[in-house]
Amino acid sequence: MAFWWPLLVLIFAFAICRFLLMLIPPKVPSIDVDTSDVLDDGSQTKENSFIYIPSRGRAAQTDRVQCYEPATMKYLGFFPALTPDEVKDHVAQARKAQKIWATSSFKQRRQFLRILLKYIIEHQELICETSSRDTGKTMIDASLGEIMTTCEKITWLLSEGEQWLKPEYRSSGRSMLHKKSKVEFHPLGVVGAIVSWNYPFHNIFNPVLAAVFSGNGIVIKVSEHASWSGCFYYHIIQAALAAVGAPENLVHVITGFAETGEALVSSVDKIIFVGSPGVGKMIMRKAAETLIPVTLELGGKDAFIVCEDVDVPHVAQIAVRAALQSSGQNCAGAERYYVHRDVYSSFVAQVVKIVKSVCAGPPLAGKYDMGAICVQEHAEKLQSLVDDALNKGAEIVGRGSFGNLGEDAVDQFFPPTVIVNVNHTMKLMQEETFGPIMPIMKFSTDEEVIKLANDTNYGLGCAVFSGSQRRAKEIASRLHCGVAAINDFASNYMCQSLPFGGVKHSGFGRFAGVEGLRACCLVKSVVEDRWWPYIKTKIPKPIQYPVAENGFEFQESLVETLYGLNVWDRLRALVNLLKILSEQNTHVSTVRRNQ
Repeated sequence: MAFWWPLLVLIFAFAICRFLLMLIPPKVPSIDVDTSDVLDDGSQTKENSFIYIPSRGRAAQTDRVQCYEPATMKYLGFFPALTPDEVKDHVAQARKAQKIWATSSFKQRRQFLRILLKYIIEHQELICETSSRDTGKTMIDASLGEIMTTCEKITWLLSEGEQWLKPEYRSSGRSMLHKKSKVEFHPLGVVGAIVSWNYPFHNIFNPVLAAVFSGNGIVIKVSEHASWSGCFYYHIIQAALAAVGAPENLVHVITGFAETGEALVSSVDKIIFVGSPGVGKMIMRKAAETLIPVTLELGGKDAFIVCEDVDVPHVAQIAVRAALQSSGQNCAGAERYYVHRDVYSSFVAQVVKIVKSVCAGPPLAGKYDMGAICVQEHAEKLQSLVDDALNKGAEIVGRGSFGNLGEDAVDQFFPPTVIVNVNHTMKLMQEETFGPIMPIMKFSTDEEVIKLANDTNYGLGCAVFSGSQRRAKEIASRLHCGVAAINDFASNYMCQSLPFGGVKHSGFGRFAGVEGLRACCLVKSVVEDRWWPYIKTKIPKPIQYPVAENGFEFQESLVETLYGLNVWDRLRALVNLLKILSEQNTHVSTVRRNQ
């Protein structure tokens, strides 16, 4: 007792001190970010305040990326479409800066993260409004999908990032007991990222955070559909890097079209792509020329499965949120709904009731649940998918409404739509929709719904709902996809310790989590002597050059000594091994005496 009492007091005192230290806020400087590009200070000229009317059909790529608000068609300005030589120059600048940043401390990198986190929390409205104006999503969806996910990633990196990038020691095995084995994680150099328009804030910060924290430089090509917001978010990153004394040009954001992206793939040490399967295949072909690693996060056709033992009103609310996530059209979300026939009618009725209360309109007006479609003419594609389903026997049972839209912006919206009597012969159940459409199909057994959910070229995620957690987990475990949520939807992405990505046409590789962080690294295996210089590797005499006549017999016995299936065989082999060594030593001694 005399020994344990002082020890308990010390442990208690240490815990109190740690708690008190947690109450002391870290010193995090504020940064001044130029917001003139996104805030209307009254100085805008007539040239950049008109209503933008895009040309019909596939517009020819020019030397400019035109930017406009999809909800109002208000013109926002333009950015240059960089040439291949200009892209290579950006990468060269980043490469030079990265050589300096690779020697930075984790303390410096964590301070960079804290400065970003502080700015994001203090400027949530500005960030969300910028995202909303550039993509048409609502402020709520911008906060859920952009702010919270980014803050969670920063918090996770602050808490665990360093430990996952430190050398990781591994077992050395039986033959190398005298060695220490470890895996080291070194920065790759310059990471390239080509990101989509649906989450303009998070899609920039997600690769930047992982790349910079792991010691890399990064060059990001933002989507031509979200360049206006992307270039403003770049100012935030620049200011935070400058505040911690990082080298200039470590991070670049570039704008342009396909030619710009191809040049980026050809110049960097790794490419991360978020977009469509078609473009993903082209990037793989381009990356094969330089044999750089590729991470592809592509399309999805996620299944939303509802068993008969659920709380129907509760799950219906989640289902509609899944369909309309990020204003519906701005995220793949859940795209196929499979509902057990016993609750099918009640589920459809609940969903229709909710959807009819949803109104699509300019998101910054503050009274709409859905924003505008970001990509030109996407509403026409959605309508063609609906028409194909209707022609094959499907039925629309509920739609949301439109708000007061400007005449030029009508084509930029699509109302939330609930469709029943669907089947897998319809394009709506096979092609990625990327829109606020809920096709709902009946199922009778778990085996049937598993087969239906796996009947797709995609394999990104799924959501399974059941009153039995065990049953939901069993169904999810048999679905061929990279992400699964049990009795929830999209919760995986708020757990930034988890990897994110899919299989099949949804891509491969992972970002987020330990896997995504280490994917930005050169993974190097290192073996060294455990007791240097006292014990060193020495080649046994029977297999030294010139190899002895009994060299192979020695090797056979060595293998059985180390890996034999039972102890008696291994002991017998060890005895033979020692016998061979003894004979070899005797032979060597005899040769030396005769000389």
